[in-house]
Amino acid sequence: MIDSIGSRLQELAGPGSGWRAANPAGHVLRRRVVPLLLMALLCPELADAAPGMVETSAAAWWVWPLALFVVCFFLGIIAVPAGVGGGVLFVPLVSGFFPFHLDYVRGAGLLVALSSALAAGPSLLRAGLANMRVALPLALIASFSSMLGALLGLALPDSVVRIALGIAILGIVAVMLLARKSEYPDVRASDRLATLLGMHGVFVDGASGQQVAWRMHRTPQGLALFLFIGVLAGMFGLGAGWANVPALNLVMGAPLKVAAGSSSFILSLVDSSAAWIYLNNGAVLPVIAAPSVIGMMLGAKIGARLLHVLKASIIRRLVIAMLLFAGGRALMVGLGIGI
Repeated sequence: MIDSIGSRLQELAGPGSGWRAANPAGHVLRRRVVPLLLMALLCPELADAAPGMVETSAAAWWVWPLALFVVCFFLGIIAVPAGVGGGVLFVPLVSGFFPFHLDYVRGAGLLVALSSALAAGPSLLRAGLANMRVALPLALIASFSSMLGALLGLALPDSVVRIALGIAILGIVAVMLLARKSEYPDVRASDRLATLLGMHGVFVDGASGQQVAWRMHRTPQGLALFLFIGVLAGMFGLGAGWANVPALNLVMGAPLKVAAGSSSFILSLVDSSAAWIYLNNGAVLPVIAAPSVIGMMLGAKIGARLLHVLKASIIRRLVIAMLLFAGGRALMVGLGIGI
C-alpha cells in the first residue's frame, strides 16, 4: 500500500505539474487512496505540488513531516537561549536539506515566527515591555513592505530567491557578530516625530525593581529601516526579530527589554500580513506548516527552561555556525555550484 502511495505521489509531482496549476487527478486521489484521505482533506493543495516539493522516492508520505517535526523541535530548543527567532533558523535549514519547494518553506517559516510572537505577546503587554505607541507605527510600515516583499519573492525565479536568501543569511550572521546591545541607551532628547507619536514611557525593571524612564530618537531613520526589514521578512519568510531588536535598541534608543518586547508585537503584525500573501497564493500547506509550528513551540518551551542552565554564548556560536553553513548552501544551490 505504501509503495502505491509513493507511486501516486510521484505522478502528482511529475514534470508536467506546476504547483499553481490545477490538477484533476486530485479528485481521484481523494476518492481511491484511503490512507491519503485525511491528508487530502487537510491539504487539498497537495494535488498542485511542485516538482521540488515531494521527493520522487517510494518513502511513505509521513516520513518528511515527521522528520520536519523532529528538526523543528531541536531548532526551538536552541533558538530561545541563542536569542533568535525560529524563522531565521527554519527557512535556510529546511530549504537546504528538505525536498520541499522554497515557496512552501517560506510560507511555513512565517507561521513559525508568527506563532512564537503570538505566544509571547500577551505576557509582554501585561509586563509593560511591549509598548503599543512604539510598535504600531513601525508595524504599519513594516506590514505594508512585507506584503510587497512576499509578492516579489513569489514572482522571482527560485534560483534568484535562493541566492538572495544566502546573502541575507550571511548578512544576519554579520549583524549577530557585530551588534553591541545597550541595555539603557543614552537618549538626550526625542525628535519631533517621536514626541508626536508618544514614543516614551516608564517600565519597571524586574531585575532591580526600579522604574526606568525612557524615550526614543531618530524616528525617521527607524521608519526607513523598518520599511527595509519588512521587505526581507516577507520575501524570505524569516520573521524579523533578528533585525527589530537592534533597530529599536541601537538606532532608535529604546531600552533593550522594551525593544525585545515591542519587537515581538511588531513581528506578530508583520508576519501575519506577509503570511496572507503566501496563503492566498496556495503556498501554505498544513502538512508542512503544522509539524513545523508544533515542533518549534514544544522545543521553545524546553529552551526557555534551559535558558538559565545553558551558556547563551555557546549556543549563540552554534547558531552562527549553522547559519553560515545554511547561508553558504543556499548560495551554492542558487548558483548551481556543487549540486
